[in-house]
Amino acid sequence: MGPIDPSDGLDSQHLEVFDNPEDWAAFSRGVDATNLWESQVLVRGMHCAACALALERALLSVKGVEAVRVSAASGRASITWSSALTRPSVWMAAPLALGYQLVPASDAFETGDSRQQERLVLWRWLVAGFCMMQVMMYAAPAYFSQPGDITPDIEKLLRWASWVLCLPVVIFSSQPFFSSAFRDLRARSISMDLPVALGIAVTFAVSTAATFEPTGWWGREVYFDSLTMFVFFLLSGRFLEQRLRSRTAGSLGVLMQRLQASVARQTASGGFERVAARRLRVGDVIRVMPGEAFAADGTIVAGETLADEALLTGESRPVTRPLGASVIAGSYNLANAVQVRVDKTGTNTRYAQIVALMQRASVDKPRLALLADKVAKPFLMFVLLAAAGAAAFWWNTDPSRALMAAVAVLVVTCPCALSLATPTAMLTSAGLLARHGVLVRHLQAIESLAEIDTVVFDKTGTLTEASMVLRDAYVREGITRAQALQLASSLALHSLHPVSRALLVAAQESGASSRFEVTQVKELAGQGLEGQLAGVGPNGLRGRLRLGTARFCHVQAVASDAMQVWLADELGWIARFEFIETVRADAFQAVAALRNKGFELHVFSGDRTASAQQLANRLGIDPSKVQGDCTPHSKLALMQALQQQGRKVLMVGDGLNDGPVLAAAHVSVAMGLAVPLAQARADFVVPGAQLWVLPEMLAHARRTLHVVRQNLWWAAAYNLTCVPLALAGYLPAWLAGLGMALSSLAVVANAARLAQFKVGR
Repeated sequence: MGPIDPSDGLDSQHLEVFDNPEDWAAFSRGVDATNLWESQVLVRGMHCAACALALERALLSVKGVEAVRVSAASGRASITWSSALTRPSVWMAAPLALGYQLVPASDAFETGDSRQQERLVLWRWLVAGFCMMQVMMYAAPAYFSQPGDITPDIEKLLRWASWVLCLPVVIFSSQPFFSSAFRDLRARSISMDLPVALGIAVTFAVSTAATFEPTGWWGREVYFDSLTMFVFFLLSGRFLEQRLRSRTAGSLGVLMQRLQASVARQTASGGFERVAARRLRVGDVIRVMPGEAFAADGTIVAGETLADEALLTGESRPVTRPLGASVIAGSYNLANAVQVRVDKTGTNTRYAQIVALMQRASVDKPRLALLADKVAKPFLMFVLLAAAGAAAFWWNTDPSRALMAAVAVLVVTCPCALSLATPTAMLTSAGLLARHGVLVRHLQAIESLAEIDTVVFDKTGTLTEASMVLRDAYVREGITRAQALQLASSLALHSLHPVSRALLVAAQESGASSRFEVTQVKELAGQGLEGQLAGVGPNGLRGRLRLGTARFCHVQAVASDAMQVWLADELGWIARFEFIETVRADAFQAVAALRNKGFELHVFSGDRTASAQQLANRLGIDPSKVQGDCTPHSKLALMQALQQQGRKVLMVGDGLNDGPVLAAAHVSVAMGLAVPLAQARADFVVPGAQLWVLPEMLAHARRTLHVVRQNLWWAAAYNLTCVPLALAGYLPAWLAGLGMALSSLAVVANAARLAQFKVGR
């Protein structure tokens, strides 16, 4: 669908409703602690790469807009702007002059005018189809009759009838092409609609002239049948393409719109009232009916039910949620009505963090797509010059053929297929992976994932469960077990590492939940925690405390089959804690599948080498490929050594102390939700930490890249074949229109096949 009239929806005067910080916060996220905001919007009226580039230029021209990313494939845009210099109403109004509307992504499925636009597109298509059939009926006698079979007055009548039937096609059905072309000229820009509009205008003008004055230099041939046919084919292609894209690449949007607009909130009198979901506050009690999504993270305070948490876990099986259990925003209530106390709202929920990742991915542009975007505008300039060249070449020989050759060149060439070839396939794959609990942060990573030949695992929290159990604790003389746990948990409170969480649980279960005050706490990734004990501890203990590895605590490691964590002060060790780790149930399946497919497997662990090798033996990983006692820097060095050997490395970690190595890997996967998702450096995030998806991800990435290559070859072959035929005058206008429609439709339909693959055990 071409650009829409701004009067059809929000105009610059009504955009001021988004200037309230509470309203823009619904579709925007703050960037760090600055005045910068990142807003996610849906773009209406955009269908090609040239449109996306024009929109980016319009938005970047607004003072206060720092960065813009627009994806023609997903129809979404990400705008980074300063609240100190501009407001949403200002930058949302900038594209209106070009015929594009920006709608907050949070309201994308709540506005009714989108359905009105879809009906308008359908009406344009129906009018073009009806008129095309009638015009073809009037044109048929000219194709099948012999000279002299049709009298001049009947021939003139048939031409006049065809001209009348073409008027609705040109005025109504072709209106999006002309509107977009006019705005392009006014903005000194160019999109795919400009050559199409020129082709329609030239064909109609020549045919009209031949109808009224058949003895002119333009000849007596009319092309009303070709005109109506290629308009019909163009509208058919765009309509089907739009439906396919909304069903496949748009599956990300479906996942991002799980929350309903309103919820039933409990009032002071005990009753319930419907309020906007964005008005929820921590402590509110809401009623969630079966079939509804939980609007916030919370705790069930009345009733029990089953919940669908597939977005987080990748498992389609429902999970039991009894009284007192936690529920997460975006999951579905499947069984019974329950009352939920709101614990987290808005951007603080897990669902909001997931949506933020998916929104960024939906506007991401893979390397091949960026190349296609750069080619789009020069390609369109070539189209206009080639059309002019074709007309000039044939003019002296046959003016009528010259005009039709120019029209065929204008219509048949299609950079849309080239620009859609990569992002449509990538978005379709991202949507499929998201439905199985794998979140894609960068679309480029799907392409890179297809090249992987080596997989490196972290151990703790990745191959083993994130939760650990304290097996035993050894303390130095003068310190009790409870005091050691109190000291250790005072430091552990400042960390999200699985060991820290296990210490907190152990301290609470043993009744040692009271803590000492520790200040100036800092965490050294892969080593441990360090802080200053405020005041005097047990047995006169004072000074700085350390909790972590033996090397970090400057103590001598002790032989043991368990994972060891040490607590030490300036005088030496205070306590040694031994933890039992549980291997993930699906680790055996994942490792076996990867090994059978020929991937080289490594383990880099901060734990002792003996412990890491023992786990590797159980999983069937070559012990020589296991390295323990790793710091983040040594992990990075090991990773770089593999890369220097020409290895394409996939790093799989828990995102806690693997930041440098995750960032340096060819592709990286962060398992679980141990750290805020928005801060993860990985290319993929698996919130449910299911390892079995890794072999499936690698296989699907290769399928995706295969489809991308098919699309690119098709787009290139189509243009290289059809353009010479059009230049030579051997391609009629109606066939050019059909070819252009089918070219875009072919790449989208081919990408849609990716959504049919099953990802599962």
